[in-house]
Amino acid sequence: MSDLIPEINFTDFVKIVKDGKIGELKACEVKFNGFHIFTAIIPHGDIVARDYIRTQSEYLALKANISGGVSPEELKEKELATV
Repeated sequence: MSDLIPEINFTDFVKIVKDGKIGELKACEVKFNGFHIFTAIIPHGDIVARDYIRTQSEYLALKANISGGVSPEELKEKELATV
């Protein structure tokens, strides 16, 4: 648990997204069954602040992706192949 940002369970996060209220949400840790699955970074503020947040998020995502993971396109291909 982070002391710096709020946390939310995955089910509640999905409900907020489906309700179209994602833009109102603060950045938060998203957890599933008590385990951290991702941190949602939702920029607020003026265009300069939003651009800075996006640039920093891209940098952190690049660092996270170096050690592994599958691209969204690869997951979609696997899903289509099993249908």
